[in-house]
Amino acid sequence: MRTGAVALLAAVGLTAAATAPAAAEEYQPVETVHTERVQVGPYGMTVGFSTWPLHAMRSLDFTFTPDDGIAGKSGTLTAIGPDNPGARPQPLARHPRKRDVWGLDVRALPVEGQWTFRFTIDGPAGPGVGELTGLTVLAQPGPPMAVSWSISTLPLLGLVAFLVVAWRRVRPGRAPAAGAASG
Repeated sequence: MRTGAVALLAAVGLTAAATAPAAAEEYQPVETVHTERVQVGPYGMTVGFSTWPLHAMRSLDFTFTPDDGIAGKSGTLTAIGPDNPGARPQPLARHPRKRDVWGLDVRALPVEGQWTFRFTIDGPAGPGVGELTGLTVLAQPGPPMAVSWSISTLPLLGLVAFLVVAWRRVRPGRAPAAGAASG
């Protein structure tokens, strides 16, 4: 009986271990629901969004696709928001779930207002600069962040209260006296 249980557990463990890498390889493709066109010097580029309209603090995927692909090109993106006019450029990198384009995976724009995406591309046709301007980001959906955090801490406060009450009832370190039980 015991060897059968061990064999069954070993078989389940090996099956789980064998399917884990295959499950990790599966991913949801990037779904583009809105696009904008940008001329970056000699390069035309399509900017894709996985959520539209854009809301502050809501994560989404961005894709940046030059007309003739990203092979042989490099570039940077500067996301200029209403609160960061001196934003620093970041290198354009392949999107982790759509490897044939540049992109940002599960990124959120932190504040509402008018945003500008400034692109620089260096490729076979030379360097180019272009901007996607007037990108409107709406207010954060749902309750304000302070209310959300307050509500989310209620279970933690309940757990702390439970632990305090349980600790007071048990009083660790205090053993009953040996003669106290007899009487």
